[in-house]
Amino acid sequence: MSQSPNHVHATNTARLPTPDKRNRPLFPLGHLVATSGVNAHLIDNGVDPTPFIRQHHCGLWGDVPPEDAQENDFSVLNGLRVLSSYQMAGERVWIITEADRSSTTLLMPREY
Repeated sequence: MSQSPNHVHATNTARLPTPDKRNRPLFPLGHLVATSGVNAHLIDNGVDPTPFIRQHHCGLWGDVPPEDAQENDFSVLNGLRVLSSYQMAGERVWIITEADRSSTTLLMPREY
C-alpha cells in the first residue's frame, strides 16, 4: 500500500492524535460505495460494516503493517489516499478513501 517513501511535495507538519485517542473523524469519506463482492459477502454473513467504516474514518487502520499505518497518517495530513484493512466474517476487506476525498470504497483485495 505504501505510496512512496520519498515524498516530493510539501508536507503538513501537524500531528494526528495517537491511535488510543482517535475517537472522531479525521477526514471526509465522500460517497460511500461497496463492490458487489463485498456487498454480497456482508449480506450473506449478516455483517454491518458501520463499525469498520467508523474505525477507518477515525484513523484506526485495522490490520496493516506499522509502516502502512504511518503512511496513512501522513496521507490524512497531506491529502493522499488512505487504506484500511479489516477481517469481516472471515474475509479480508479493504476500505480505501481517495486522495480527493470524493469517495470511500469497500472492496476485497482480489477485486482491486
